[in-house]
Amino acid sequence: MARERHGIRVERMATVSLKQDPSVLSARLERAAETAANADLDALLVSPGSDLRYLVGAGGESFERLSCLVLPAAGRDAAPTLVLPKLEELGYADVPAEALGIEVVTWVDGQSPHEIVADLLRRGGATPARLAVADVMPALHVLQLRDALPGAEQVLAGSVLRELRMRKDAAEIEALRKAGAAIDRVHARMAEFLKAGRTEAEIGADITEAIVAEGHTEAEFVIVGSGPNGASPHHALSDRVVEKGDVVVVDIGGPIAEGYNSDCTRTYAVGEPAQTDVRETYAVLEAAQRAAVEAVRPGATAESIDAAAREPIAAAGFGDYFVHRTGHGIGLDVHEEPYIVGGNAIPLEPGMAFSIEPGIYQPGRWGARIEDIVIVTEDGVESVNNQPHELVVLPE
Repeated sequence: MARERHGIRVERMATVSLKQDPSVLSARLERAAETAANADLDALLVSPGSDLRYLVGAGGESFERLSCLVLPAAGRDAAPTLVLPKLEELGYADVPAEALGIEVVTWVDGQSPHEIVADLLRRGGATPARLAVADVMPALHVLQLRDALPGAEQVLAGSVLRELRMRKDAAEIEALRKAGAAIDRVHARMAEFLKAGRTEAEIGADITEAIVAEGHTEAEFVIVGSGPNGASPHHALSDRVVEKGDVVVVDIGGPIAEGYNSDCTRTYAVGEPAQTDVRETYAVLEAAQRAAVEAVRPGATAESIDAAAREPIAAAGFGDYFVHRTGHGIGLDVHEEPYIVGGNAIPLEPGMAFSIEPGIYQPGRWGARIEDIVIVTEDGVESVNNQPHELVVLPE
């Protein structure tokens, strides 16, 4: 469970290519255009972020200058166009624009990129009526595009693109396996870092270095919740000193070079747990996580997996202490569709990847969580995380 990021964030991902076969990106662009047409849209307007990286192999950066992929819906007599500030053009040099049939239009300060986008959408006398803008497009661009195209309805592009991104292809699945193995190696080293007498911040600094050393490009998040801090699911790091007998939740992850993310939680004890109820309660959590993983198969609904995790915990009397959904999708973003939560009746399909991470959190005392990333296969489930699930008791 990575920390949620609320509101619009500025994208800082590099504009490097994912080094994929252009035919893979071409097929994604084609499917996106077809899905847009089926949704009665005239075009998708995709600004820098993970959606752009998914479609063209480079994520770019969002600033006050507009960068935008204008992707006409299938059936429109227009080519996809990448509109870029001239000063950002070299950052997209690795995009195989010619192979993908993408035109590149650059602009300089003093020109209006929003009017350029509007002119592209009006090519051939067209009058766009319904446009989908990227979910993360800054409001300063959304509103100026609205002014440039006052007659066009704006909707979010996420409803279109998530239909593509939820189902991972073979290369994406292999990248998730690689990311899972890398974060497993960090958890396997936890005895090096997690010791009584050290602060959470000190431990977190060592884990951050290990995340990079074991194959990630950076540490996206590091949670070390010791003792009562473990009862806060999104606790990060503090100056609390880890004590003998503490139960400690360690939730860590980050991207690998291919852009795909890891996310894995294990719960540790520094010596024998000081709280007498830890082992019995943890056994309930372990059984719940196992039941949810075993319930994953094509055709099962997302909400049924949530229920499989929730029922054993509630039956043991801890229902009020499981305070979040069971899981979230993962890929180029740490949190993406599908969400494993009550009320989400979407049927699971092969290629969908998500976390299964039930937790039990007792405020003021201690908490625990077990998290694996799993992938739906043709006949069941594969976990990309394979470190032990039992409570790991480390030397004091």
